[in-house]
Amino acid sequence: MAEGTPPQVPEEGRRLRHLVLQHERWRARETINLLPSENFASPQVLRYLGTDLARRYTLPLDQTLHGERVDNGYAGTRYADAIEELAARAAARLLKASFASVRPLSGHVAAMSVLAPLLPRGARYLAVQPEDGGYDGYAPGYLPAVLGHQVLPLPLHGPTHRADPEEIATLLRRERPDALVLGQSFVLFPYPLKAIVESAHEVGALVLYDASHVLGLIMGGVFQAPLDDGVDVVFGSTHKSFFGPQGGLLATRREDLFRQMDGALIWRVLDNTHLNRIAGLAQALLEMERWGSEYAPQVVRNTQALARTLDEHGFPMVGAAEGYTASHQAFFDGEALRARTGMGPAGLARRLENDGLILDLVGRVGAAEVTRLGMKETDMTALGELIQRSFRGEPVAREVRAMRQRFRSPEYC
Repeated sequence: MAEGTPPQVPEEGRRLRHLVLQHERWRARETINLLPSENFASPQVLRYLGTDLARRYTLPLDQTLHGERVDNGYAGTRYADAIEELAARAAARLLKASFASVRPLSGHVAAMSVLAPLLPRGARYLAVQPEDGGYDGYAPGYLPAVLGHQVLPLPLHGPTHRADPEEIATLLRRERPDALVLGQSFVLFPYPLKAIVESAHEVGALVLYDASHVLGLIMGGVFQAPLDDGVDVVFGSTHKSFFGPQGGLLATRREDLFRQMDGALIWRVLDNTHLNRIAGLAQALLEMERWGSEYAPQVVRNTQALARTLDEHGFPMVGAAEGYTASHQAFFDGEALRARTGMGPAGLARRLENDGLILDLVGRVGAAEVTRLGMKETDMTALGELIQRSFRGEPVAREVRAMRQRFRSPEYC
């Protein structure tokens, strides 16, 4: 090979580069994302994800290893350890906690990091099941089966999945479970937390709050404040209403619970923590601490405005009498949608995707990412009109791209 001639790139390498760049252009520049499970990380978060931290490893032990007391299983981690400590402190401040961990690699791993050490095998807990909008991971064949727990359904009611605190109190007194797990994948309104927590603690049950979807709203001071209301542990993922990189965290005010959870992480639930992710998460936490009180209320206002606009344009939404939502997501009324349009949420989402409008296949629509990009209520009205025209078959892809170009960079950072 002549000096200065670049090596030949294998065909698969060229294809990989092409696919990555195509995805980057499409999802980050040309489409408008209304998925409630995603958000838009800041350039500085992405910068930290691509640093030398991505190549490094850590093994927090804080124990005796081969006869010698060590704080970390590896040398060379002086800065990485400080980054993790900074991130954990920021998470604790935002959640009004005394202790926090940013080690879990995802919301699901965060759930395991809470359930495995706090509930022994054979323990029984209540959790919202998928048919009531709950997370599939708490269904009997998933986390309960893996961890040796028995899960009992925590009942919610109606299309907006409301909790009845008196019914839950009665259930708690009858079943006397070891814990109650709150949190849903389909979530519109806050729980009556104080009443539920009081009933659970009366029978000795822990209250564990999976805040995966509403974490950014809680941190921004809206929706509800779980630890203030007596919840024992808050945990969840970091990339939905919260605009961090993908990952997880947990927080509590109880030192005894934190020591159990933190001590059970290494070599039980995980052994590595992905240092670049923790640095990116730390940056997102600091952004939330600075701008969350502006961001979170705007998310709720935008979601309400989008749901109202869609309803007015002939796409039936649940919860109209209650203002549609108090979170970052709203629900299509699937049965009414089929009757009105001839297709369900999945068919609607597939049709709109052709014009660059990305919706949930399971009937949810969310405004967290478009809020992060700077959109306001008037933009939700414009989005509703684009959705209606796209559904009717009008070619609106160019208008979608033009709108996206007006909102290219994240705000609140």
